Amino acid sequence: MMKPTAHDSPDLAEQNLVLSTLEPNQLAAAKKNRVPRRQLKGPELVALWGLRVYLLFMIAVVIYQAWTGAH
Repeated sequence: MMKPTAHDSPDLAEQNLVLSTLEPNQLAAAKKNRVPRRQLKGPELVALWGLRVYLLFMIAVVIYQAWTGAH
């Protein structure tokens, strides 16, 4: 088992402990730190584009069903 280093990110329990002990102004300052966007790789991009196409298809199906149901 690997020992944690200074560069390892803390787990969720540690983050919650730290956030619960901060004062309100410290918490506000900690929340201002932005997390950069993640660079997605091939399979992830394909999955997201597939979901977008599926969503557009399903929107078209719902619109068609509503239109045919109204007539």
